[in-house]
Amino acid sequence: MPVQYPAGIKQEHLHCRKQAALFDVSHMGQLRIRGKHADQALERLTPADIVDLPLNHQRYALLTTPEGGILDDCMVSRYDDCLYVVVNAACREQDIAHLKAGLGQDIVVEEIQDRVLLALQGPKAEVVLARFQPDVQQMPFMASRIMHINNVQCYVSRSGYTGEDGFEISMPVAAAAAFVEQLLAQNEVAWAGLGARDALRLEAGLC
Repeated sequence: MPVQYPAGIKQEHLHCRKQAALFDVSHMGQLRIRGKHADQALERLTPADIVDLPLNHQRYALLTTPEGGILDDCMVSRYDDCLYVVVNAACREQDIAHLKAGLGQDIVVEEIQDRVLLALQGPKAEVVLARFQPDVQQMPFMASRIMHINNVQCYVSRSGYTGEDGFEISMPVAAAAAFVEQLLAQNEVAWAGLGARDALRLEAGLC
């Protein structure tokens, strides 16, 4: 994700507050965690309640050391066949190694290599995304669903880091470029980069 696009950080920031900003956050780590009692195993590594995380919901969590120190934060979603976890890019390798070591041999930690991750953030995000998948209108905050967009299976969560309504969409690499072009063709949508993301997080008290 670049620091900024031609419009500049200020305009990207304001656009996200008024319309819908598109962030390419594919540098984040996307994981599937599978195995019997995978939720119990993951809960040993975080103070978050993973065992009681409802199906098709997402929860903010912290990865901690055995002494309780914080290693990183992450997002955990429960689907029928796995726990879907998104970890931060800067700590990606560290987090994956920590999970593999801490979860035990019976739990599979699969790093997803064939999906991009897009964040559509802003007050118009629902209006825009509903043109491609109307069911997103029924998703409450922190819901996480497997649904089809442009006939491809996506992981969609109603969440974000801007202080605005928004969605994160994980979709196959092969389908991503066409979908991005479709999003950018919507009048409400414009690219936003790292600078706007950090400014939005700071303004929203999220960092």
